[in-house]
Amino acid sequence: MNPKISDFGMAKLFAQDQTRADTSRIVGTYGYMAPEYAMHGNFSVKSDVFSFGVLALEIVSGQRNNSFRNEDRVEDLISNAWRNWREGAVSNIIDPTLSLGSRSEMARCIHIGLLCVQENIAERPTMASVVLMLNSHSLTLQVPSEPAFFMHSGVQSDISPTWGYNSTVSYDSKTTDTDRNRQVSENVVSDSELYPR
Repeated sequence: MNPKISDFGMAKLFAQDQTRADTSRIVGTYGYMAPEYAMHGNFSVKSDVFSFGVLALEIVSGQRNNSFRNEDRVEDLISNAWRNWREGAVSNIIDPTLSLGSRSEMARCIHIGLLCVQENIAERPTMASVVLMLNSHSLTLQVPSEPAFFMHSGVQSDISPTWGYNSTVSYDSKTTDTDRNRQVSENVVSDSELYPR
């Protein structure tokens, strides 16, 4: 048996004699879609790797990516996992109900999940590599780079915010120090209207 992960929110009814359909719009669940697909409609086998990485982080953390809550900071699950992994605090990510499991295996799953959600498509492993990483504890894992859609939890002058791209702010000679301090703000309140499919 070969298990498959599917999103039935993308399912479409076919006529009896129809075997495939094409769509001109991007479909899927935000938070699980790879950034290159969500922003540009470019899809590849590495898009599935991204989704798998999100799922792996959800399983180990016990949190859903689209409903993640962190009272201390404004960040999503991937950003929280990245920050804690980078700070050497992976135990903060692990679901407390998994207390009987091997911490090193859980930390390895987090590491693999972060490799899967890297922004650069070429740096993401293939699914065959992911299977090998999960099954071989002697295999040394690469250091992951910053994930796609990484959300900084505060505005710091030495860090430029990354939202799937590199951004810089330039000032003209007439801009005052007060104006420069007002250039960036953080939206901590979001208002969304949900519509059924």
